[in-house]
Amino acid sequence: MTDDAKTVLVVDDDPDARDYLSTVLQDNGFIATTANDGAEAIAALEQEVPDLVALDISMPEKSGVAVYRKLKEDERLKSIPVIIVTGISEEFERFISTRRQVPPPEGYISKPVDAEEFARMVKELTG
Repeated sequence: MTDDAKTVLVVDDDPDARDYLSTVLQDNGFIATTANDGAEAIAALEQEVPDLVALDISMPEKSGVAVYRKLKEDERLKSIPVIIVTGISEEFERFISTRRQVPPPEGYISKPVDAEEFARMVKELTG
């Protein structure tokens, strides 16, 4: 790890998905922090601003959509790139693209997540 390693907040209610994404990030030189749900994600964002957020959409306790909206409406957080990680990508992509109040996310990746594609996307967005 270098001192200038980028931090990525992984938000997913599935522990296996969190572990997998965290491992991919760490293997690629990133620092991974995690949140189990939307409420935890918002608490984590209040503590520390990450370089990127990997956000699952379907979660209990504040959905990913609520977290996304909070990110994009908060002056301090809105410049953080967000990768939406979801099993419902096309539907969600259509839905979020029709929202006028928030800009579209910087990236989408569908589950099951391809490790190389995810790492490449994170590198691009944090580069």
